[in-house]
Amino acid sequence: MGYSRSPSARAVVGIASAFLLQALPVTSCLAQGNESFPSKPLRLVVPFAPGGAADVIGRAVADQLQRELGQAVVVVNRDGAGTIVGVNYVAKSPADGYTLLLSGDAATINTASGRTLPYDFLRELTPVSILFSGAQILLVSKDSPFKTLQDMVAYARAHPGKLRYGSSGIGTSIHLAEASFNAAAQIEALHVPYRGVAPAITDLVGGQVDYVIAGSSLATQAIQSGQLRALAITTAKRSEILPDIPTAKEQGVDVETMGWYGLFVPAATPPAVISRLNAATLAALKSPELSERFKSIGGEARGTSPEEAGAFVKAEIRKFSELMRRLNIKLDN
Repeated sequence: MGYSRSPSARAVVGIASAFLLQALPVTSCLAQGNESFPSKPLRLVVPFAPGGAADVIGRAVADQLQRELGQAVVVVNRDGAGTIVGVNYVAKSPADGYTLLLSGDAATINTASGRTLPYDFLRELTPVSILFSGAQILLVSKDSPFKTLQDMVAYARAHPGKLRYGSSGIGTSIHLAEASFNAAAQIEALHVPYRGVAPAITDLVGGQVDYVIAGSSLATQAIQSGQLRALAITTAKRSEILPDIPTAKEQGVDVETMGWYGLFVPAATPPAVISRLNAATLAALKSPELSERFKSIGGEARGTSPEEAGAFVKAEIRKFSELMRRLNIKLDN
């Protein structure tokens, strides 16, 4: 014999179903909203070894983010293959907002180079916000005969290929900044690649190379110690930390380069979760502690919408792609 609910029983079931449907957005944050995100600790993957500028930035951001999110943000260093290891790890992680990536120009250069990668940066990752931008500074040794940028450029034009410049390696952001400068200054110089910018600066101090463009975190220390002399800053405006250094543009070389870092998540992360992370990031970047930490390494806090960050990243990839093609700079696959 079949079973038939009474009208009163059907009414109770209907009321209960309606109640559950109304409660669903609160209890299913990843599928319907972000009300309960995050409910557990997050990981911030830094695709560099501990101790460098990226690690310093990542840990400073993590400290402030966990205050805003109410959950621990654990920094995980996954370096290797010019950031490819760490970037690929996040690209293949669950798209739930709990695995974040600190990435910058290295990842965009890898994409722009056309080399074979285990991920598609633009398809598999999406930005939350740009976090940091830092000055890059053209340095010579304290014993260099060049007192101004014009001195160095004039000598280099009169003696093509005579000057040597050190970089952190072929196709790195430092190398491309130097290549951009050389092209804008219309000079030819001998490239001496190193395994990192620190040994390049060591040889600059010792006179083995004639100039290096370095990020502000390393450059500031060397300038303030008196080991090196700064001839120009290659950003659009002067540095608040080193305001006496003129820009390259002020001295007749129309070039603009900078280092930057942003926060990324896997591309399929729900929009509501990305919005929550963006709001927390913007609040964190306004903190005096983070602002001062960034200034101490010659940079400044940024803060963008995900859309603005996405447009910036695409523009960077186009810029590096055109530069590497024009100067015939190739990276090994």
